[in-house]
Amino acid sequence: MAAAKRIRPLDIFSKEEWAYVSQRNDWLGLGQVAHAWGIIALAMAAAIWQPILIIFAVPIIGARQLGLVILMHDAAHGGLHSNRAVNEWVGHWLCGAPLGSHVKAYRQYHLTHHKYAQQPEDPDLALSKPFPVTKASLRRKIIRDLTGQTFYKQRLNQFANAAGIGIKKGPGTENRSQSAREAVIPMLITNGLLLTLLIAVGAWWAFFVLWLLPMATWFMMITRLRNIAEHAVVPDNEDPMRHARTTLASWWEGLLIAPYWVNYHCEHHMFMHLPSYRLGRAHKLLAKKGITDRMEVRRGYAEVLAQAASKQELAPA
Repeated sequence: MAAAKRIRPLDIFSKEEWAYVSQRNDWLGLGQVAHAWGIIALAMAAAIWQPILIIFAVPIIGARQLGLVILMHDAAHGGLHSNRAVNEWVGHWLCGAPLGSHVKAYRQYHLTHHKYAQQPEDPDLALSKPFPVTKASLRRKIIRDLTGQTFYKQRLNQFANAAGIGIKKGPGTENRSQSAREAVIPMLITNGLLLTLLIAVGAWWAFFVLWLLPMATWFMMITRLRNIAEHAVVPDNEDPMRHARTTLASWWEGLLIAPYWVNYHCEHHMFMHLPSYRLGRAHKLLAKKGITDRMEVRRGYAEVLAQAASKQELAPA
């Protein structure tokens, strides 16, 4: 099938408007990475000081872990820094590696998603195709995420692939194992460094309670919510303004669910090289032009989840 339809920026914006909305700033890109780690460090410090704050620290840290993955995604688009070496190093070692991702492998996969968004060749289609589901089905998925079951299954598969265990021999087998190793080894290195640092400050337990626990629970759940919001039950798989969704997030959703403007996903697919810190600006300019009325835009994640879980339960026989 042909690639997904594209939108030319200058079909919507004037040259001056596009220059304004697409302006990149290396300090803003790196500043977001520093911001994510700063929030994680502050939340950890607060919970180490007063363990009763752990219940608040876990979702805050989990959201910034997703933030690091989002910033790795920016690096995959070359959006963190204009210097390619800096962009790659920061995107990999400071953003992707601590969460078990590899920017180079992700880039190849993700650009295919953009090229064939919501088409049969889209590698992410399996994430959106099952929806809508029943409320009970969505509830079971969220429970699996929050109890660490999803994390355990994914990491077990990732580490098994890295070791070449359970992979059927055939074309691409070695590439698959190598790709898994390229993510697993940096993950072990960066997590080992974090554990060493926490041991040095006398808080070894914080690695497990304030790093691994958020990663295994809250991070997994909001990653699922992100995937649902971005492409599940969109109204038109052929329309580049309606095959991805923008979710207008409240301040608390930005804090706990959708950091770094990831909720502006329709704008991202329309203009995929915009850095994340310009997506909100793009949305406002599109709204002034009346274009957001033609886009798939929803207010809040509760509205999106209600739509994604709108399938009726089967009546008992």
